[in-house]
Amino acid sequence: MGRVKKGEACSVIGCGKAAIRSLSPSYARILKDAGIEVNESDRLYLCEEHYKRLKKARSGEEQLERWRFSG
Repeated sequence: MGRVKKGEACSVIGCGKAAIRSLSPSYARILKDAGIEVNESDRLYLCEEHYKRLKKARSGEEQLERWRFSG
């Protein structure tokens, strides 16, 4: 049984909701660029609200990368 199922809290500073996703710490940079401060640890745990914000920020960044490399 993983830590998310055990009820791990969201890693965002000031948020105490239950996490729905566990991510590697490499996503901390994307979150910081989106204006979300997270606790530094070996894993990031995000609640549903913050995970949606991460997906939107990551989607925009990936779109820029596709445009940059498309020629």
